[in-house]
Amino acid sequence: MKIKIAVFPGSFDPLTLGHISIIEAGLKLFDKIIIAIGSNEQKKNMFPLSEREKMIQLNFKDNKNISIKSYKGLTVDFCERENAQHIIRGIRNSNDFNYEQSIAFMNYRLNDKIQTCFLPSTQEYAFISSSIVKEILLNKDTIDKLQLKKKLKPFLSRDVLNQII
Repeated sequence: MKIKIAVFPGSFDPLTLGHISIIEAGLKLFDKIIIAIGSNEQKKNMFPLSEREKMIQLNFKDNKNISIKSYKGLTVDFCERENAQHIIRGIRNSNDFNYEQSIAFMNYRLNDKIQTCFLPSTQEYAFISSSIVKEILLNKDTIDKLQLKKKLKPFLSRDVLNQII
């Protein structure tokens, strides 16, 4: 039987509890998940690739069904190179769905053997975005370290918090 491999692409800048929740949900559906850190020249990352990889490794170090890779170019091309049949996309709200659906249609046109799977965020994490976390971190010089951790706790795992603060 062919193993079901899915790619979860993103910048993970930083890895949030929302990302972790989607990955955990994906593990119930797929045999293997490749967390694919994409290089997007249009995005200015707060954390270098090595730190983002470390964030993911710290959270999934004991899970043999997860691998972490970085890539450039089209996600469908990366999926093909990795023999992945699925792309996982987390959906927080209808805006996410509309945006992700158009990308899924394009990806299907590029490679109809790769299926995009939308996984809804849990209500608990639907409000989380990396942009919100970065906004808080951009103001870290004005916030006491203990208070900063307290403000970021609803968004980040303990491992990520300890790494970045």
